[in-house]
Amino acid sequence: MGRYIEPVCRLCRREGIKLMLKGARCETAKCAMERQWRSHPPGMHAWRRRKAGDYGIRLREKQKVKRYYGVFERQFKIYFRMAERFKGNTGEALLAALERRLDNVVSKLGFAPSRRAARTAIAYGHIYVNGRRVDRPSYLVKKGDRIGVKPSERSQKFIRQVLGDTGPMVQSWLQLDAPRLEGVVVALPTREDVQIPVEEQLIVEMCSR
Repeated sequence: MGRYIEPVCRLCRREGIKLMLKGARCETAKCAMERQWRSHPPGMHAWRRRKAGDYGIRLREKQKVKRYYGVFERQFKIYFRMAERFKGNTGEALLAALERRLDNVVSKLGFAPSRRAARTAIAYGHIYVNGRRVDRPSYLVKKGDRIGVKPSERSQKFIRQVLGDTGPMVQSWLQLDAPRLEGVVVALPTREDVQIPVEEQLIVEMCSR
């Protein structure tokens, strides 16, 4: 499984928005996007870059989505081909498929502070789906799936520390039972559930060439 090992804050700076790659830290003053001297794109000559053309604008939208969900080009092409087979809007189907990734669901349930941390927890076997261990962060959840924690003291203690006392405010398509450390997918995600500002039609136009 490939992984990005460079500083993740430079990804937010390159896209010009907060991608929430460090969880709660991104909402504090420590975030690089909150510092004026670091909020510009990375590189020595960022100020000399030209205005992006049509291709550059579409590329940035695609890169923004890839980096937000933590997928690489090969995985992204698989999701796009999957979205093309659905009836309706291809861009919305693409975003809905990415929202259904297990690492995204685990992060939104509050079992991990970020998607990157969620991928680690899943790979180490802390997360169960329908009572069975799933160690693939790319697993696509379905309506009715139950996401829980490994029935061991170590795993449950680790997740409870992350979850906190009150638990997060989960979206309407997810239901969280904090005392039992279990989440349920009560519906499939829609376009309104996507929290990153993106124009998915530009991505479709680029990938359909």
